Amino acid sequence: MALIRCDFDSEALEMSTSMTVLLPDDKGDGEADGEAVEAPPVLYLLHGLTDDHTAWTRYSSVERYASERGLAVVMPQVHRSFYANEAYGMRFWDFLSAELPETVGRFFRVSARREDTFVAGLSMGGYGAIKWALREPERFAAAATLSGALDIAYIEEHDPRPHMRALVARVFADRHVAGGDEDLMHLIRHADRSALPQLMLRCGTEDHLLAQNRRFVQACTAAGVQLDAGFSAGGHTWEFWDQNLPAVLDWLPIKR
Repeated sequence: MALIRCDFDSEALEMSTSMTVLLPDDKGDGEADGEAVEAPPVLYLLHGLTDDHTAWTRYSSVERYASERGLAVVMPQVHRSFYANEAYGMRFWDFLSAELPETVGRFFRVSARREDTFVAGLSMGGYGAIKWALREPERFAAAATLSGALDIAYIEEHDPRPHMRALVARVFADRHVAGGDEDLMHLIRHADRSALPQLMLRCGTEDHLLAQNRRFVQACTAAGVQLDAGFSAGGHTWEFWDQNLPAVLDWLPIKR
């Protein structure tokens, strides 16, 4: 497995940014038994609010898990943006949804096929992963959230923590999340069920985002959207996320 820290210029962000990438080792000269070796499937793995693009490799065993499955992993840097175009900041949604996959395709040999492309994340990254999958379902075969911050409309209007309401206000300003394309509950209600990728949710029963995750499960049930949902003992911790990451990777419909 190769671990690459990639620094590059982003047109969407109008600044230099970074991503961490894990790539499976190619064997031989790129051919196996006279046939070309296929480009590996790729997982876009998104970080949480207080983390960066290095967090997954620092705090989990993602490199070992990905190596065992022949999976490439792309971990971008998006700061505290909720994977959105900030009202008075930078265009992180444009960066994530358009520029990042194009850049990955130019820099690295990974599959571009929908059936080989997946997205997952934790906390804020869980929100970003599901939002990306619901807004661009044609891109992904599967999407997973771990301890996701899945109800941004609630955080914007009702969260008891003033600093979280202030953060959402900084990102979205006068754009009300409820009922728009940043609102996962709204996106689920209006989703084309036949076009959606596989969806998975895992959350700890001691997690402070538990209620948000249960509301998302209820929204999927009401909309008739299939969701592999599971709750088990654990909090909003790397111990929980590292324990559950292998199950997420085993659940991905990897063809290789």
